Amino acid sequence: MNRRQELKQLVKNVTPDTFEDVALAVFRWQAVSNFIYREYLSHLRCNPDKVQSLTQIPFMPIGFFKKHTVLTESPVVQTTFESSGTTGAQTSRHHVADLDWYTDISIRIFEQTYGPLSNCHLLALLPSYLERNNSSLVYMVQQFIAQTHSSVSGFFLHNVDELLITLKNLAQNSDGRTVLLWGVTFALLDLAESEMPQDLECLQDIPSLMVMETGGMKGRRREMLREEVHEVLTKAFGVKVIHSEYGMTELLSQSYSKGDGIFDASATMRILLRDINDPRAVYDSPQSGLRYGGINVVDLGNLDSCAFIETQDLGRFVGENSTRFEVIGRFDNSDVRGCNLLI
Repeated sequence: MNRRQELKQLVKNVTPDTFEDVALAVFRWQAVSNFIYREYLSHLRCNPDKVQSLTQIPFMPIGFFKKHTVLTESPVVQTTFESSGTTGAQTSRHHVADLDWYTDISIRIFEQTYGPLSNCHLLALLPSYLERNNSSLVYMVQQFIAQTHSSVSGFFLHNVDELLITLKNLAQNSDGRTVLLWGVTFALLDLAESEMPQDLECLQDIPSLMVMETGGMKGRRREMLREEVHEVLTKAFGVKVIHSEYGMTELLSQSYSKGDGIFDASATMRILLRDINDPRAVYDSPQSGLRYGGINVVDLGNLDSCAFIETQDLGRFVGENSTRFEVIGRFDNSDVRGCNLLI
């Protein structure tokens, strides 16, 4: 078994108690085997052997995915996911060497949070992503749909009428499964605000309805606070809370919020905060006294790219430990998907 396979086994079996040790093992491997990351560390004069904690790890700016090929060693690339962007804007490209790994990680995270996908009907309203053929979100949801083994699960591009018919049928013929309406934020808002109220009344008859928003406006609508968005959606869809997914093209792991925009870090993800005035000052717990900061992500799923990403999101820790967090905004001119408060 080579070192890559050894690390995969460690990541698969990671626990909260072993997370830091596994992350440090991945760091030391990527510090040698990832050319771009190795060069970045060299410019920072970082000696990987002297790094003994997560807060000492230099996190690679997420913008590197726009300008460089970020790969550990030289694996055969199976696909390249690309972020969305405005016309003419340079987009991020995440080269993936093992799609089965991405599928396994994503399904495991979802099912650890919500239970088996086979207990769901998944209706995906992702028009801006479906219009592209290299979206990591579409690929992930496609795998989720397959796991539901439901004849009504599927994607809806612009066929909102068909979506409403499907929802009405599920309301009239409930089989006890969770009905998961998963959508990009602007599309859910369009659905909530464009339909006549009676068209959405059927949703009141689906007690198991769960609405999941992924963030994302990007010029489609005016920017809105998360509370404002969720107020519109809860009222329109007749649900008590709106669930959210935190993820982006540059990450293979996700985290989920079951309401109020509070995310629980998944098994393969850890959030740290950096001082907005000093990116090398990184903190891993609310006890640090840092009220809010830039979000740094340790994503052990990124074994073949880079597991240590300095994002352009702003966040804060929630509660007494570092496993819960809230996204509270983004740096100016940021175009990454993942910010679920200032959408």
